[in-house]
Amino acid sequence: MSLTFQLERVSCRFGDLAAVDDVSLEIENGERVALIGPSGSGKTTLLRTLNTIRGPDAGTVSVFGEKIDSFGAKQLRKMRSRIALIPQHLGLVPNMSVVQNVVAGRGGKRSTLRSLRDLIVPAKSDVREIHAILERVGIEEKLYNRIDQLSGGQKQRVAIARALFQKPEAILADEPVSAVDPARARDTVKLLTDLSLEKNFTLVVSLHNLELAREFFPRLIGLRGGRVTFDAAPDSIPESEMKALFELTAEELVKEV
Repeated sequence: MSLTFQLERVSCRFGDLAAVDDVSLEIENGERVALIGPSGSGKTTLLRTLNTIRGPDAGTVSVFGEKIDSFGAKQLRKMRSRIALIPQHLGLVPNMSVVQNVVAGRGGKRSTLRSLRDLIVPAKSDVREIHAILERVGIEEKLYNRIDQLSGGQKQRVAIARALFQKPEAILADEPVSAVDPARARDTVKLLTDLSLEKNFTLVVSLHNLELAREFFPRLIGLRGGRVTFDAAPDSIPESEMKALFELTAEELVKEV
């Protein structure tokens, strides 16, 4: 069994708040996993920990079989180049073109000078490759459009294209469908899971939408208060546990930010 991610008793704190609390889990290469839970449950912090952006306050994180606790900045940068992160607000630059935003996806694998040159005048070979990726995600005609000229669904696809151009071994997506209507949300999640199967990369997506998680992911991890409440296939999770996951107490509602 080859693992993409392994967490052993990991905790991440912000002052007195345990955003991730004593979490242990393993995610195999090529797995498709949905993290589900209410706002403030620790999904974003867990994704940032998997991407090595946020180091743990306790416990051990291993990525691609390597413990990262002793990694320096250069080693972490190299590790992150193997993992694409699609942040909740997509992280696109509004006044730049689609091709410029997508080419930035490979910045972690290139020198600073090359990355700057790519943003000004992308290489013809990169443009051809990006056009093919945009064709796969269904927006090839938007190659030279500015981001602020696109719809919400098109922006999501640019963010996915940027992640694919990175040629990652894993993609992490933080609430990638929170700002679009249900039909576009389903199309986006289907695209991500289809691409994961096609290209055999590990996919971990945080979702509020329980139905999408059940439909497209063979493994669901429920988070609440920074702790894993269940970790199983959708059909084996009792409906009562699903319901309880999203029923916040009055105290939790006060804490939620």
